[in-house]
Amino acid sequence: MITTPAPSTLRALPSEHRQRLMPVAREVSFAEGTRLFEEGGKADRFWIIRTGTIELDMRVPGRRAAVIESLRHNELVGWSWLFSPHVWHLGAEATTPVRAYEFDATAVRSLCQDDPALSRAVTLWVGEVLAHRLRCARTRLLDLYAPYGAGSPL
Repeated sequence: MITTPAPSTLRALPSEHRQRLMPVAREVSFAEGTRLFEEGGKADRFWIIRTGTIELDMRVPGRRAAVIESLRHNELVGWSWLFSPHVWHLGAEATTPVRAYEFDATAVRSLCQDDPALSRAVTLWVGEVLAHRLRCARTRLLDLYAPYGAGSPL
């Protein structure tokens, strides 16, 4: 399982942008084993983990879902909410009890529409997270299903 640090913390945003986002957040908690979302579902929110662990997984035809990455304290869970058609590309499950900040995607997109600097910062932040997650997914799937050594760095 890949646990490489990612640019996914809310701290990747400048302080003034974090302060703009926090008023639309609410505190939530999830019990161990709770599915936050499934591939193909409507991506209408995202989370920043305060405590606990969430695993991202990907359906693999004919096999169990492959765990792509484990996310922990201060990491972003969910990026599909920012890009049309706003559909989850992975699944997510709490593997421990989790406390998180939950953000309504429509409210955040509205804030971004009204503030170009915020929009740029959020888009760059989520884009970096997306790039990291795609690299993790590629490496993990190669590790699981390709011939020995195929997942090594280029």
